[in-house]
Amino acid sequence: MNKLFYPAVFHKAEEGGFWVSFPDFPECFTEGDDITQAYEMAVEALGLALVNRKEEKEEIPAPAEIDKLDLEDGTLVIVEFDMLEYQKRHNSRAVKKTLSIPAWLNEEATAMGVNFSQVLREALMSKVNAGK
Repeated sequence: MNKLFYPAVFHKAEEGGFWVSFPDFPECFTEGDDITQAYEMAVEALGLALVNRKEEKEEIPAPAEIDKLDLEDGTLVIVEFDMLEYQKRHNSRAVKKTLSIPAWLNEEATAMGVNFSQVLREALMSKVNAGK
């Protein structure tokens, strides 16, 4: 569940710009002064809705079928959200982990001056990126 794609409906606002709604997330609305800002705000709003549902252990819906949506005089736009990138930007605090390795490996790595945290972080990033 790294990259997610959800339909959004972009509506022209009477005062100018756009307001955006998400059929799959009735609580999620945003706006922008122009199409670029509206899209950027839509990505952020979608991200907040997804992260909030994830944290609250609520269901994350499957994207609606676009041919069955009522656009209400709006324009359909597919919004992409990258959960992994969002987490990298917004949740980069360090978390302490306890792990076990063979004693001989610990002795050899310590003698070489290996930074265990850095090696584990690099290996996990490589593994996570390979799984995309």
